[in-house]
Amino acid sequence: MKPGMEIGQKAVIDIHVTPDMYAQFEGQIVHPAYSTVSMVYHMEWCARQIILPYIEEHEEGIGADVKVRHISPVPAGEELQAEATLTELKGNKIVCELEITHHGTLVGKGEVTQFILQKEQISASIEQAKTAQK
Repeated sequence: MKPGMEIGQKAVIDIHVTPDMYAQFEGQIVHPAYSTVSMVYHMEWCARQIILPYIEEHEEGIGADVKVRHISPVPAGEELQAEATLTELKGNKIVCELEITHHGTLVGKGEVTQFILQKEQISASIEQAKTAQK
């Protein structure tokens, strides 16, 4: 991992809510609003922005834990903003607090934990999981 990552660093992504982000299961829309599944995706993507500049060629980030609280609905066509703040950095463990807002109103909040590992280690773990399923 390259040096320079520091507690308090922030990353922001803008989100345009579209119908494919609706709460749905097996193609059936439950609510015509921004889904928790989409929120988790955007929280992970925003937290990843923190680590991307520090990953070396032989490394990759991997998600380890996501905590999310979905607070209010947002329909399609609306603009959201996700903001990640680096709150913990211990070795290769990176923890970010996240907020998603809609024109200043809190829509969701959470925490994403990532680890930066050697690509070979990740590949070996994936291979081991394949073998374990046989």
